[in-house]
Amino acid sequence: MKNLLCLALFLVSLSCLHAQDSIPPYKRFPTLPPIQILLSDSTTMFTKAEIPEKKQVLFILFDPDCSHCQHETEEIIAHRDEMKNIEIVMVTMQTLTKMKDFISNYKLNELSNVVVGKDIYFFMPSFYMIHNLPFLALYNRKGELINAYEGSIPIPKIIEVFKQNQ
Repeated sequence: MKNLLCLALFLVSLSCLHAQDSIPPYKRFPTLPPIQILLSDSTTMFTKAEIPEKKQVLFILFDPDCSHCQHETEEIIAHRDEMKNIEIVMVTMQTLTKMKDFISNYKLNELSNVVVGKDIYFFMPSFYMIHNLPFLALYNRKGELINAYEGSIPIPKIIEVFKQNQ
């Protein structure tokens, strides 16, 4: 009987350890991640230090060829005035050429609050444990995670979440 109880406790302990491992890093460390993305000039690195302090931040992980990502970007552009006080950091793992074409197609370089870069270290997919794109992570002015979404989310909903968490 004692052995059975010890075995049960051991199995419960193992399942607890496994459950901790399956929690994505962004939930275990719910603050702005230590990003390093390569900008379109192919020489400049954008890091967490460049993110303006006391400003809400929206991370968007995207693929330039993804139609959902393209639609999300179109919505951001359509709501740019409502999002002007939110720092938007768009991150891709695709080639610089595809990223540059995406920036050019959507004229993202004309939006002062938008930064687009390539995750050359492939940090973001594992940090957020991404399964679907686009992936959006919202952070408040203190750099604390508000929420994260996989797949397309209407931008008015994102704006509302930010308003509720000012």
